[in-house]
Amino acid sequence: MGGADDTAPLAELLDERQHLIDVARWMLGAGAAAEEAVTDTYRRWYRLTDDERTGIEDPRIWLTKSMGSICLARLSTPGRRLPDPDDGDAGLEPGPALSETISGVLLDALDALSPAERAVFVLNDVFAMPPPTVADIVGRTPRECAQLADRARSSLRADRAHPTPPHQHDRIVRAVRQACALDDAARLVPLLSRDAIAFFDGGGKIRALTRPVHGDQHVARALLTLLVPRSRTTLHLTAANGRTAIVVRHHEQVAAVISFDIADQRVTHVWAVLNPDKLRSWNRPHPPADGHGPVRHG
Repeated sequence: MGGADDTAPLAELLDERQHLIDVARWMLGAGAAAEEAVTDTYRRWYRLTDDERTGIEDPRIWLTKSMGSICLARLSTPGRRLPDPDDGDAGLEPGPALSETISGVLLDALDALSPAERAVFVLNDVFAMPPPTVADIVGRTPRECAQLADRARSSLRADRAHPTPPHQHDRIVRAVRQACALDDAARLVPLLSRDAIAFFDGGGKIRALTRPVHGDQHVARALLTLLVPRSRTTLHLTAANGRTAIVVRHHEQVAAVISFDIADQRVTHVWAVLNPDKLRSWNRPHPPADGHGPVRHG
């Protein structure tokens, strides 16, 4: 960096590095490969001239894009092997923040995705990056990235769940709604898988959680905080994408649509759509004949 004007607060620099480590570990797994990807990213930064670095408006975005392309290239390497956590040279363990949102089960499921699907899912669903940024990293159009994200979610659902009959799905979602309406964690937690994971899609238009929440206790707390009873806020049950979902209305407007994946009588995934752009069809004055259009996650 060229001079004092390039200096940033130490806390900001450390947070930037942790962000890169988190992204790399979601994409490559916890281990040496992720650490090397972060190191290679900073090498790229320091290969730039002073003028080139000065011309970068947001270094964090530039670094994230660079590291995303590095990770994607490594994911595409034939014969790539994720590190075994039991290996002595597996690298540093994930930090506390990452440990709350990631598990070996989910990493194994992510490893079954194609490189492009994994990259899009991680960047879009886990880190809530803007669609143009994701498209730039992956080298696809935003529309193609949306399709990749849909395929990734479908694959993750298929990997985690045995088909649940509609009547059982409906019964469990009704129980979840009741627990949330009563703000009752003791009722809600037993309805969730111990490895449950929740995604909150705010689309950058509402201050929603930008990382998934992992584990029954954390998911329950997040749902109860989001749906804490308030005047003129109501929880309804309706069909979304062919299954019972919870629709949250505030001042008669649909503010969220929450759908669930269920296996073995427990909720495995929560998909909460809060992005106002994706809820427009739910707030039309004259909805379609079938009630509402489908909600797309991502």
